[in-house]
Amino acid sequence: MQNLFANPAFSMANLTAAINLVPNRYGRLEDLNLFPAKPTRFRQIIIEERNGILNLLPTMPPGSPGTVGTRGKRKVRSFVIPHIPHDDVVLPEEVQGIRAFGSETELETLAGVLARHLETMRNKHAITLEHLRMGALKGEILDADGSTIYNLYDEFDIDATTMSLGLADAKANVRNKCVKVLGEMEKALQGEFMTGVRCLCSPSFFEALTSHANVVESYTRFQEGAWLREDVRTGFTYGGITFEEYRGQASSADGTVRKFIADGEAHCFPVGTVDTFGTYFAPADFNETVNTLGQPVYAKQAPRQFDRGTDLHTQSNPLPMCHRPGVLIKLTA
Repeated sequence: MQNLFANPAFSMANLTAAINLVPNRYGRLEDLNLFPAKPTRFRQIIIEERNGILNLLPTMPPGSPGTVGTRGKRKVRSFVIPHIPHDDVVLPEEVQGIRAFGSETELETLAGVLARHLETMRNKHAITLEHLRMGALKGEILDADGSTIYNLYDEFDIDATTMSLGLADAKANVRNKCVKVLGEMEKALQGEFMTGVRCLCSPSFFEALTSHANVVESYTRFQEGAWLREDVRTGFTYGGITFEEYRGQASSADGTVRKFIADGEAHCFPVGTVDTFGTYFAPADFNETVNTLGQPVYAKQAPRQFDRGTDLHTQSNPLPMCHRPGVLIKLTA
């Protein structure tokens, strides 16, 4: 009998295109487009850090020689892009009876079976990418088991910044503390601009913030009670920072549930910068993808031994990166 999977419709290129069309329903960071895709042809990336020097230029009489630009110091760092494979299998009973229909119906039905598998596999890659991106946003990129892939503070030879809003103190001036957070972030930007600051909060931190007397009083006064009527978990701005509740979590292979943001913590980061964040995608380790630009996810199929089903292989090779980890600030209640 003809093997339906031998049809060109199920080639690596077509399956890869199909799995990348599956909507990514997981990830607030994906929604924010904070880590834009940066496809690369290599398994390793080189990040060059330039400490550029900005200074005022004096006026000079016409015909005078121009001032000479001062070169900033630079450092080069290399990172190996993680490889994340995930496999599944399509068993014969899942396509049992399809061959009794016409060829077009066969392909259409088989495509539906594959689509269900690819959607599940795509979702697993999506939640994994969110986990990696959140790690980059916190300065420490973690593997699925919680082990460290890259500690960006160590890689860039800087110290992590942690600040407290003093939410346990009912008399704390929370707005003033927010202004200090903004000041620290602006100092770390070293002259680069930003359009705002966003802070993703654990549920307990967000509750402590929104129930603090000074915060509630401020919004009651300035927004005429709208604060008390609306669901502000999707984000509200206070003291120049947009706070948002974040409930991201996932289970590891052993069933352990890991929260992406620990209880009582929050993480601030700038938005609208030139090139602070990005996600590098390397190509798959297939013959067909040598020297090609990486895609978010790859998919490929091959017959099992004795044709007892079809193996589905997917892989992603992503490395979310914060090029300026000094701008990341962890908040505690």
